[in-house]
Amino acid sequence: MDRVFIIHGWDSHPSEGCFPWLKSELDKESFEVIAPAMPDPLHPRIETWVAFLAEQVGTPDEHTFFVGHSIGCQTILRYLETLPANTKIGGAVLLAPWIHLTDEACEDAEDFEIAKPWLETPLQWDTIKSHSNTFIAIFSDDDPLVPLTDSKIFEEKLGTRTIIEQSKEHFSGSSGITELSSLLSAVIELRQQG
Repeated sequence: MDRVFIIHGWDSHPSEGCFPWLKSELDKESFEVIAPAMPDPLHPRIETWVAFLAEQVGTPDEHTFFVGHSIGCQTILRYLETLPANTKIGGAVLLAPWIHLTDEACEDAEDFEIAKPWLETPLQWDTIKSHSNTFIAIFSDDDPLVPLTDSKIFEEKLGTRTIIEQSKEHFSGSSGITELSSLLSAVIELRQQG
């Protein structure tokens, strides 16, 4: 059975924004949807989040798909770095992924300290790419936290297909985003390309 893991972002939870809608829609498409509550979401740490995701997934295969939002995308990519060689997943959809953050993203020194390891620990792009042929990234043209120029990095390093949404900010519930058809379509596209 095709499994989809939905990984929420920093200071978030599985019921945030469009995730409940996405889960409901994917259920209708006969996916098994797992949307775990990530540990200590106010203080996400690479080691903790990657280990927790690995525990949730168990043994991944080409019927395993991922959807991440913001720091959840980084978690997925860093998880892929840890997989044994020759392990393939079905693909990943990255919603508002980032390598850099805007000045607005970190409101205070504590935020910066939390973000710092995620910003400064290099990603092993070749290793990540070796585990899947399909990555789709969705950005908003007015995201106050993620620079749109990061889309070019994902295209160059992972060969992502990029979707640019209009006026969706950071795709959060606080921005009124409770449904996102391009996100659902992207997950279905991953399955079809498998």
